Amino acid sequence: MIAKLTGTIDFIRDSYVVIDVNGVGYKVFVTTHTLGMIAGKTNIEVYIHTYVREDILALYGFVEFDELEMFELLISISGIGPKAALGILAIADPRTVRTAVLNEDPAILTRVSGVGKKIAQRVILELKNKISDIPMHEKAQIVSDSDALEALVTMGYSASQARETLKEISPEIQDVGQRVKLALKNLGRK
Repeated sequence: MIAKLTGTIDFIRDSYVVIDVNGVGYKVFVTTHTLGMIAGKTNIEVYIHTYVREDILALYGFVEFDELEMFELLISISGIGPKAALGILAIADPRTVRTAVLNEDPAILTRVSGVGKKIAQRVILELKNKISDIPMHEKAQIVSDSDALEALVTMGYSASQARETLKEISPEIQDVGQRVKLALKNLGRK
């Protein structure tokens, strides 16, 4: 089983990257967040989940280990395959998914194509006991960032751009509108 790959990027497409490791090209499916993190780089190191089924052998790569762990938790749930798990992680980072589960809020999960209210409720039910708790002051911040993230994505920015820009804003600013305004100002400077 492959757990990590380090090599050079041959080429990047919308949903995957081909990584050359000593002359062997590995096709690795990635999240939009990972695509944003590797843009412009020639060398890469990604954590890998090797997905094996009767007729499928696929590699899923993540720059951050936290994303890999959440991906593996999501695909352990009946009705959530790798495509849906990548879709969830494209909309929400692992901390936001944890918060949605702990707050029993299926709204973030149902934004993903193919994830209805019933599957979102199953995700919440099955993950509730598997994930670690987040301090209360972080929960409010994550919820407001998910709303701000959604607003920025609706305006045409990529999820990874929006997520990185929101990290730069002081956590003391709680108002979603104010966070979006400051994020737009920061994005305008780049």
